[in-house]
Amino acid sequence: MCADHLSVYDAIRLRRDVRAEFTGDVVDDATLWQILDAAHRAPSVGNSQPWDFVVVRDPLTLRRFADHVAGKRVEFRDALPAERAATFEPIKIEGIIESGTGIVVTYDHHRGGPQVLGRATVPETGVYSAVLAIQNLWLAATAEQVGVGWVSFYDAEFLTDLVGLPDGIRPVAWLCIGPVHEFQRVPDLERFGWRAGRPLADAVHQETYRN
Repeated sequence: MCADHLSVYDAIRLRRDVRAEFTGDVVDDATLWQILDAAHRAPSVGNSQPWDFVVVRDPLTLRRFADHVAGKRVEFRDALPAERAATFEPIKIEGIIESGTGIVVTYDHHRGGPQVLGRATVPETGVYSAVLAIQNLWLAATAEQVGVGWVSFYDAEFLTDLVGLPDGIRPVAWLCIGPVHEFQRVPDLERFGWRAGRPLADAVHQETYRN
């Protein structure tokens, strides 16, 4: 399948949360900018565009974050029952160093002013908008044969300090971005026996949830 001819459906099916498949090369600036442009074109509540993207490539910063995440991984493992801990142990949870590039996606609740059209009754739509930008980024990266890994084993305060986020700006995600050898056909959590996916038929309800 040629990346130049991926349909959006192809990209959705091919997309994976990448951990161990990074080549070690750093994504070139032109491709990175194209991927970020796709993210910035995401829909947002009230056209508030409440996201920002902090690109991190300093090896010392990548190492500091990787060490922090490794500690959080140990905490999670140690809190698991023995059987689940054994299943979790071989699962790689990040590719911070290997990818060579991190993108911290942030959310600014004040972007767009005090009256953001469409957010008054569902305030979470602001964060949802930032997540839509992440999805756009992920699909665009997949079309470019660039892997994305979403790292979620961290303390928000640590990441805020690490990349110098000002007051009122919260981190939504650290994304590892880099060229890959391949995309796994089966998601890691299924391959390692952590959790299988649900069939679509189990997720679709007609008229009411109970039906």
